[in-house]
This record gives sequence, structure tokens and C-alpha cells, in this order.
Amino acid sequence: MPKMKTSRAAAKRFKKTGTGQLVRNKAYKSHILTKKSTKRKRNLRKDIVTDATNSKVMKKILPYL
Repeated sequence: MPKMKTSRAAAKRFKKTGTGQLVRNKAYKSHILTKKSTKRKRNLRKDIVTDATNSKVMKKILPYL
């Protein structure tokens, strides 16, 4: 049986926690930051656990993570 391929784009963006959940960075933090408030930019720094609705698909894309 051949090995499954990991999506390299997803592997660079997601990490697995100790309990097996996927963690991702928030979007909208790369450019056009002048009009965004300091509080908003600070909250975008934090990692967040991927939603349960997406986690099943993400586990298929990332079989060895």
C-alpha cells in the first residue's frame, strides 16, 4: 500500500496540541495594519484551536501530523 501524501501547505500552517487538536494562526495580520486598532492586532497574534467542523477534513490532509 502506498503512503499517503501530506499537504505541505497545510503542514506549514497547522500544529498539533498534546490532546490531538489542531492549532492555527489567525488571518488578517499581514498588511494594511494602520487602520486596525492596537487591540485588534494584539488579539490576532494569538493561536486558536481549529473548529471541530474543519478538523475531520484537516486530519485527512495531514495524516502524519
